[in-house]
Amino acid sequence: MAAAMRVAAAGARLSVLAGSLRYANRSLCSQPASVNERIENKRRAALLGGGQRRIDAQHKRGKLTARERISLLLDPGSFVESDMFVEHRCADFGMAADKNKFPGDSVVTGRGRINGRLVFVFSQDFTVFGGSLSGAHAQKICKVMDQAVTVGAPVIGLNDSGGARIQEGVESLAGYADIFLDTSYLFITGPDVVKSVTNEDVTQEELGGAKTHTTMSGVAHRAFENDVDALCNLREFFNYLPLSCQDLAPVRECHDPSDRLVPELDTVVPLESTKAYDMLDIIHAVVDEREFFEIMPNYAKNIVVGFARMNGRTVGIVGNQPKVASGCLDINSSVKGARFVRFCDAFNIPLITFVDVPGFLPGTAQEYGGIIRHGAKLLYAFAEATVPKVTVITRKAYGGAYDVMSSKHLLGDTNYAWPTAEIAVMGAKGAVEIIFKGHEDVEAAQAEYIEKFANPFPAAVRGFVDDIIQPSSTRARICCDLDVLASKKVQRPWRKHANIPL
Repeated sequence: MAAAMRVAAAGARLSVLAGSLRYANRSLCSQPASVNERIENKRRAALLGGGQRRIDAQHKRGKLTARERISLLLDPGSFVESDMFVEHRCADFGMAADKNKFPGDSVVTGRGRINGRLVFVFSQDFTVFGGSLSGAHAQKICKVMDQAVTVGAPVIGLNDSGGARIQEGVESLAGYADIFLDTSYLFITGPDVVKSVTNEDVTQEELGGAKTHTTMSGVAHRAFENDVDALCNLREFFNYLPLSCQDLAPVRECHDPSDRLVPELDTVVPLESTKAYDMLDIIHAVVDEREFFEIMPNYAKNIVVGFARMNGRTVGIVGNQPKVASGCLDINSSVKGARFVRFCDAFNIPLITFVDVPGFLPGTAQEYGGIIRHGAKLLYAFAEATVPKVTVITRKAYGGAYDVMSSKHLLGDTNYAWPTAEIAVMGAKGAVEIIFKGHEDVEAAQAEYIEKFANPFPAAVRGFVDDIIQPSSTRARICCDLDVLASKKVQRPWRKHANIPL
């Protein structure tokens, strides 16, 4: 019902827009009547895209049109369209006929605002040649991208396209190079091509559906039930981000006290070190209003990444997930974490890292897949980041994985350990089997190892953690640190670009 109301509201906005355009055109009395009529007819045609029949077909598939999507995404009345009269330039295969000319071609472009903040947008129109990309289509997108760069504003692309426009041949492919950027699919080649080349039988959903790309390939970051759900979440996501890399992370008014204690954190970590718990419980308890926008929640679930706010300030959260593979780092989680850390660093978003990692996932599959190379990406990303970095070790921090997770050795600004933290080369059981091999009293040896190493004191004595804190005070300590680190400045030697181990 809510979705239907939003769609109806979007349609109402479009009707108002069309009415205002007709009124504006009637006022152009200085031009000949025929010109005014042509302008009005072109605008009306542009608003209809590929026509009412194709709009109805789009709705039957459970999808909104390009203009309805823009209307839902942007603040009411804020959209200013550009290049409404642009048409494709192809004359082959009957494309020069009037019936194949659509004002605006197969994409709607312009600018608007989300919660009052400027954004440029393009929305591909599937009702016009299946949203296929022509030279004119690419030109329109490139124009709004250039305008966005000029004023330092983001660009949001709403993709709904069948690919390059076959009738235009190489020009449509050149357009792609210029841009390069159960109802949606994403693949390089479709099922028919896969069948002809590799003789594999695969459906569109299996090859490039939402589940494939959000759980297996990691190409897509989130999947949503429908267009309305996706656009509402996009608005929410946009609120966490600065308009450009030149701006600081957004800060909004906060009604959640920065010094709030969180008593439930004192008991969230089980006494048994092998027992799992949910890292999301810690994240939700610490951040403002328990609001956490998770990125890639269904891919590489052994690491959690996403955006939240601390005392009104946007922060990026990275945390090992003990519920999945005991929180071990593997190839996919390392790449997922590294990509997120570098994104936050690129846009001046402070990083908070919650650590409970028993090491890198062992096995031939990981070694053959290049876990050393891929694990180094996460290490490199944290070491390279110059934004404020606060790290909290909640339980296990073993071996090389401890170093990788924003440790003091990677220039972490503030590193805390909870009393439950175990910072060591490896777990007590494995270490005892190596150190005390053949020892008569294994239990006594294990107790000795735990006493010496499986606690936060060895790291604290060496300055590898700045303090051992009560879990309930975590939020207050982090908020205080972020206030201090707000003026952090790091000067790095100039270089053409970094050389992350790709």
